[in-house]
Amino acid sequence: MCSLSVMCVLGLIFIVGSHVVYAQDSSADYVNAHNAARSEVGVSGIAWDDTVAAFAQNYANQRKDCQLIHSGGGGRYGENIAMSTGGMSGTDAVKLWVDEKSDYDYNSNTCAAGKVCGHYTQVVWRNSVRLGCAKVSCDNGGTFITCNYDPPGNYVGQKPY
Repeated sequence: MCSLSVMCVLGLIFIVGSHVVYAQDSSADYVNAHNAARSEVGVSGIAWDDTVAAFAQNYANQRKDCQLIHSGGGGRYGENIAMSTGGMSGTDAVKLWVDEKSDYDYNSNTCAAGKVCGHYTQVVWRNSVRLGCAKVSCDNGGTFITCNYDPPGNYVGQKPY
């Protein structure tokens, strides 16, 4: 153990500081953010899946241009995407999607007029049980994040929970 020298204190600051940079982007962070929203409406938890995550990472790598274009999920997966012109954490992206809850009316299974809520309904879709997410830094300094869901949700005429 080091004594409280300047070098030791700087080392501790560096370790703590570097942890903050990577916080909120682990697979557990994505899963926990999703499961918090799912538990609010009584939906079982979703689990991380490395195969779904590999699909997400492959697509994220193609979106270093930071364009909000969906992959189409290869016909297998549901998908939420987000981008920012600067930094954004994975939990920030999930929060953006979950914040659409206020625009979703469960009884009519519709979004408020002029609003979007399909990202939220995908997060809480009861039949989606596997999750994989990825994040890339874009060429323009922005951030692109994608989460894929297996099986996909948002079927017309069906409620998410």
